[in-house]
Amino acid sequence: MDNDSLRDRLRGTLLTPDDEGYDDARAVWNAMVDRRPAAIVRCAGVADVIAAVNAARKRGLSLSVKAGGHHVSGSALCEGGLVADLGEMKGIRVDPHTKTVRVQAGATWGELDHETQAFGLAVPGGQDPNIGVAGLTLGGGVGWLSPKYGLACDNLLSADVVTAEGTLVHASDDENSDLFWALRGGGGNLGVVTSFEFQLHDIGPEVFGGTLVYPHEKLPAVLECYREFMADAPREVRLLFGSMALPAASVYPTEMHGSRVAMLIAFYAGPAEEGEQVLEPIRDCEEPLTDTLRPRTYTGFQQAGGSEGPLRTDLRSQYLATIPETAARTILEYAAAAPSTGATVFLSPWLGAETDPASDATAYPHREPAHHLLIEARWEDPADDDDHTTWVSEFHEAMEPYTTGDVELNFLTSGENERRRRAALGENNERLRELKTQWDPDNLFSVDPVSSLE
Repeated sequence: MDNDSLRDRLRGTLLTPDDEGYDDARAVWNAMVDRRPAAIVRCAGVADVIAAVNAARKRGLSLSVKAGGHHVSGSALCEGGLVADLGEMKGIRVDPHTKTVRVQAGATWGELDHETQAFGLAVPGGQDPNIGVAGLTLGGGVGWLSPKYGLACDNLLSADVVTAEGTLVHASDDENSDLFWALRGGGGNLGVVTSFEFQLHDIGPEVFGGTLVYPHEKLPAVLECYREFMADAPREVRLLFGSMALPAASVYPTEMHGSRVAMLIAFYAGPAEEGEQVLEPIRDCEEPLTDTLRPRTYTGFQQAGGSEGPLRTDLRSQYLATIPETAARTILEYAAAAPSTGATVFLSPWLGAETDPASDATAYPHREPAHHLLIEARWEDPADDDDHTTWVSEFHEAMEPYTTGDVELNFLTSGENERRRRAALGENNERLRELKTQWDPDNLFSVDPVSSLE
């Protein structure tokens, strides 16, 4: 099948390297990813997805799937292969009576929240509105609602999937249940998910949350506040501790813009007035430079986490069972030596509904209580690559003595070693490999951080 023949089968657009729009279509959130697919199919619907899958299989090309494109590994793009770009498939249908939503794979969490919040409903999803629904869910998916309602994949009820053979199948607990198990946190390299059905929960439209900002030298004391408060916090609370340079946002005094600070970001998944009472104690642990805790809309709170992109990006993800004083000092040391304002570190608790399921209940394996540590750097100039990647790598290595060894699949980079790639799926690797043999025996969907594991 040549390109003209494939074009004739599409309602969407086929882009090759000589076409206008090709470079924009191959851009992803991490600007360090610079791959040149042989062609990109901008799918208008399921029929275009089937055409793309069939074309890749018949030509012997690798096939990657681009939805939101908001990831660090670049797995949405294959070098010299075919990309099925689902970014224009954004249909969302909310059923407020059953509290469910059907969403196509190209939608972002901001777009999904916009529709569901019209009914005071939400799905636990990304903390950045630009994150794609598909990628986050297929890798697990944590958000502000997760301690109360679980991961995005825990709230998945069913999915429509185009298989490697170009067949559309439905996956749920009652139909193709093995495939459905794998889609809930296993990475999604068994087929192309074209739509997701989620369970919705009552939330908003008004919630209580915000940020407490402290002098950076107070970081160990603020970390202790985080640790003490989360020791017996209710499931409605999600609290992030971190170090970052303040953006030029109106909520922060102009003279503080660009200054590195310690911070707590708090959210309550319940009535705003109740949240204000529950979160009041964290205001007393240290004197903040600024306090933006207040009632606000759920969508407004979600929008506050929006990230720039594309930018050059490197990061590492780890889980800490405990946070001893030596770990706190290490965090302070490396955070203070951050190479630019785009370098951050954040710690968040892993508890409540996130840890309720058994480790093999879904493909997502990390169900033990812990603290998730994310070390991240984003910058513009390629000349600064070494400074940022070295900082991330050395910081990561310095924290390894305190980690559980677990790794978050959604934060795997393309250069991870085999130990960390295996750790992303833990004891579920074996079952996922068996399902890979069943659903994609020729490894058509090969462009992701774990497909090459033997």
